Amino acid sequence: MTALHVSLPDDPPHLPGLPPTDSLLSPLTGWTRAHWEAVADRLLDGLLPYATPGFAQYRLPGPPSHSGAWSDGLEGFARSFLLAAFRIAGSAGRVGPALVERYAAGLAAGTDPHHPEHWPPIADRAQPMVEAASIALALHESRPWLWDRLDDGVRGRVTEWLGRFVGATANDSNWRLFQVITEEFLASVGAPHSREEIDAGLARLDDWYRGGGWYTDGDGKKFDYYNAWALHLYPVLWARIAGSRADPETVARHRDRLREFLGVHRYFFGSDGAPVHQGRSLTYRFAAAAPLWAGALADATPLPPGVTRRLASGTLKHFTERGAPDEHGLLTLGWYRPFEGVLQRYSGPASPYWASKAFLGLLLPADHPVWTAPEEPGPVDTTDTVLALPAPGWLIHSTASDGIVRLVNHGTDRLPPPPAADDDSPHYSKLAYSSATAPETPLGADNHLALLAPDGTPSPRGRIHPLHCEGGRAASWHLALGHRVETVSVVHGPWEIRVHRIDPAAAAPVREGGWALADETAPPVVESGTGWALARRADGLTSAVVGLYGWGEGAGTVVAAEDANAYGRYSATPVLEGTGPLLVTLVMLGTGRHTGASARVDAEGGVEVRFPDGVQARVEA
Repeated sequence: MTALHVSLPDDPPHLPGLPPTDSLLSPLTGWTRAHWEAVADRLLDGLLPYATPGFAQYRLPGPPSHSGAWSDGLEGFARSFLLAAFRIAGSAGRVGPALVERYAAGLAAGTDPHHPEHWPPIADRAQPMVEAASIALALHESRPWLWDRLDDGVRGRVTEWLGRFVGATANDSNWRLFQVITEEFLASVGAPHSREEIDAGLARLDDWYRGGGWYTDGDGKKFDYYNAWALHLYPVLWARIAGSRADPETVARHRDRLREFLGVHRYFFGSDGAPVHQGRSLTYRFAAAAPLWAGALADATPLPPGVTRRLASGTLKHFTERGAPDEHGLLTLGWYRPFEGVLQRYSGPASPYWASKAFLGLLLPADHPVWTAPEEPGPVDTTDTVLALPAPGWLIHSTASDGIVRLVNHGTDRLPPPPAADDDSPHYSKLAYSSATAPETPLGADNHLALLAPDGTPSPRGRIHPLHCEGGRAASWHLALGHRVETVSVVHGPWEIRVHRIDPAAAAPVREGGWALADETAPPVVESGTGWALARRADGLTSAVVGLYGWGEGAGTVVAAEDANAYGRYSATPVLEGTGPLLVTLVMLGTGRHTGASARVDAEGGVEVRFPDGVQARVEA
């Protein structure tokens, strides 16, 4: 069997003139370093019509973030400057001189408080803190071609603007690393800085380490791609800036953690290049590939060079084939098409350009093995995988037959520690996520078990209390309308069997949804019957939910929606409704069978389950 394939153009729709593919060097993606350079150039060129006259800001179309248009303009400069720096440094300055000149001009104008395009100042917990780190990184990596050629007056103004970070208060999250990066750059150019603040930021990162290569982004259970594009990435880049000033033990500790993380992160990419769709800031898209390159840069990766490039090129190609960048060469606020459901209050028109971090690999020379070794298959390309990740409370199960990665969630809710109020986010509270689907936004019935209030309102999952995560199973409990709901997930192949126990027994109806399946061109085909329901796309991808025990004789249903899903305009979620207190459900995402599964409850309350292919398991009472 082969992985699912959606028919797409031979070339990405909005990237004319790409280099020819190379099936010998890159037998899986066809892409080479030249493709990365061409996409970088297209992204940088696409921004030009939106530059202010002095090139200090990029005012992109779209609604402003909560920080306002002034800050958003700075964001456009800083994040694109990061991409430009990788492109300049990666070619040893052999780029069109206009690229260097316009960012030099932007630095001069943006840091001049009397210039009409000057940047907003760095202040406590304000967005310019984020952008200062990108500017500092870009200045360091492009130093021979930019910083070293700026006149003394501009350099002085740049360090004065960045220097406002010294003594300022950053949000107690990945923002602490922005301070580390910015002040380490200041140290590298002999400008005022605080070694105590740099050390404190790095020490705070240690507080958030949970083992297995995983950090939580601040206190609580906040696990997502910030591990990839921030919490592991910035320590590597800090060490590049610090050089001999860096403590060797600290550098070694970060490298060891990154190596362990990459041993797991490689499983988060489907065979079509799509990363698992979970967490916030997903409009950064292919930035999920950044730590792959960082591992190669820092000699801190367990991956062969050909696997690193296959995974990174696969995810960049995945998005370009689906319209990102768009016909104007812009990264829009969305996933493929513009889609508000993946945005946060801080998302502005230039926010997606944190995707620039994916181009970190251009800093590796063209003769580095990651560019010269033949591509090798990623783990999802060749074998089925079941992987328990106790730190975030996740199970990964992927299938080579369809190339899909599925993530079962029994530990991550992104809630601050109690007594913070419980609430649900569609990108954290679901029972499962995948590389082939997205959750319905706002909150839908998909991958959620809810008790229904008298008015039909579903209970939230709220705070997730992990119980265990090992082998092919994981468990947690949450409160729903005052009832303790304990769920055990057992995974095998494309299937997950969920055993739910509701205590005390509830009179309220119980509703459970399977995967939300989406398509851009046509609504999925839907079917339902007694105790089951499914949705199927034209390519055969199927989402099914089957009641194995406790659901009674009620018919399954399918909830359809439009413009509620990042993966396509039309979406459908198969749903069951019953009463409990013990419910057993089969959910499937794939092209395999959904029939033939069963569940039996013994006298001790244990549940014997059988998957559609005959594999059996037991869930104790």
